[in-house]
Amino acid sequence: MAAAATTPSPMILWNESKRRFETEDKEAYIEYVLRDGGNVMDIVHTYVPSSKRGLGLASLLCVAAFNHAKHHSLSVIPTCSYVSDTFLPRNPSWHPLVYSGRSQI
Repeated sequence: MAAAATTPSPMILWNESKRRFETEDKEAYIEYVLRDGGNVMDIVHTYVPSSKRGLGLASLLCVAAFNHAKHHSLSVIPTCSYVSDTFLPRNPSWHPLVYSGRSQI
């Protein structure tokens, strides 16, 4: 009788070679492209398989990517519609990391 609410959050890993953050099983991920000489992280795609939707994985992936950007002094371009239309409006504390367009991409 294990309750879903007591299940720990899945671990999100940085896969530097594939330029993405992913769940341990690699089924859900968020992809990015580095721009402006590596100073800007353009988040281009978020994917969560239909069998795992509704568990908050997309948000966890975004938090991992934004934390990485913050700790590496990167700006973020939210090209992915989930990031720009859902995650950022729900999480305004991340807005200061959004790319302002001041440097060359």
